[in-house]
Amino acid sequence: MAGTAGQVIRCKAAVSWEAGKPLVMEEVEVAPPQAMEVRIKILFTSLCHTDVYFWEAKGQTPVFPRIFGHEASGIVESVGEGVTELQPGDHVLPVFTGECKECPHCKSEESNMCDLLRINTDRGVMLNDNKSRFSINGKPIYHFVGTSTFSEYTVVHVGCVAKINPAAPLDKVCVLSCGISTGLGATLNVAKPKKGQSVAIFGLGAVGLAAAEGARMSGASRIIGIDLNPNRFDEAKKFGVTEFVNPKDHSKPVQEVIAEMTNGGVDRSVECTGNINAMISAFECVHDGWGVAVLVGVPNKDDAFKTHPMNLLNERTLKGTFFGNFKPRTDLPSVVEKYMNKELELEKFITHEVPFSEINKAFDYMLQGAGLRCLIRMGE
Repeated sequence: MAGTAGQVIRCKAAVSWEAGKPLVMEEVEVAPPQAMEVRIKILFTSLCHTDVYFWEAKGQTPVFPRIFGHEASGIVESVGEGVTELQPGDHVLPVFTGECKECPHCKSEESNMCDLLRINTDRGVMLNDNKSRFSINGKPIYHFVGTSTFSEYTVVHVGCVAKINPAAPLDKVCVLSCGISTGLGATLNVAKPKKGQSVAIFGLGAVGLAAAEGARMSGASRIIGIDLNPNRFDEAKKFGVTEFVNPKDHSKPVQEVIAEMTNGGVDRSVECTGNINAMISAFECVHDGWGVAVLVGVPNKDDAFKTHPMNLLNERTLKGTFFGNFKPRTDLPSVVEKYMNKELELEKFITHEVPFSEINKAFDYMLQGAGLRCLIRMGE
């Protein structure tokens, strides 16, 4: 790949020209990386609900034309000035949030919310010069969350790139760069169930099932899945879920149902829907004295969390998490190793595959609620 370093690369990208319209395969020009940037050849990407949400552009600032995509894996093609940790040929995961390693958040053992590189959905340009690295006939095509992986080549800030074991299969570990790590980390890093404890998971999409996988890996004795869609229950058994509750089947609040099932409440709960009522239920269903509830789902902007303060005074704990509390550069390589040593199973998350030329099918699957993750094979 060294032959292309320092030059503009022409390649295929799936461009979103306007909100909600099918992506269009275009030839784009990808500029070389500038200082502290890396140009990556994307080999595999997958579609996450966040891509669809911003592609629909309902209720947030629309930025178009844009190249979406943020769950991916690839190989470094070239690096910009000042990049010392990465070199051409390295196997990497680009990540929608970053780790500059210099700010107070990065220096804190307790945070992964980097001041410089935390997610910014409105920004469509690179930090270095406030310009895009993508163009068609000289006109800029905007970036998405600093990654834009629906392109055969992309340019990413070095702080948003995790270097991983080159033996790891890129078509499997690509799903770790967003949703799966978010759910997994919510359980392993934040809820931290002890062996033999009970865990309730609200929402059995990809993130919720990753949270269930974390509970399974922790040795939880009971993993209770809560979802309004009973079709998800069979799939969830593969992820260690042992019991199911559909709130629609009960006349009383679901937190009361769970408390009755568990002799006073579960030890841990993880909320992965973003529905405000599910968040309240997830908190109120944990046992007094030691119960911990973790919020993962992103609420609507006008939502307010309401619960009686006695629920807290009775020694329940409410926590929130972002990207499963993983620091992207520091922690993701070890998550890949959990897959490599067979602690973590990833194959079951990938339910569909399409060639890059048929990327719009991946959007159709997600809009239909079919499956968990659709793998998109680049170069096809």
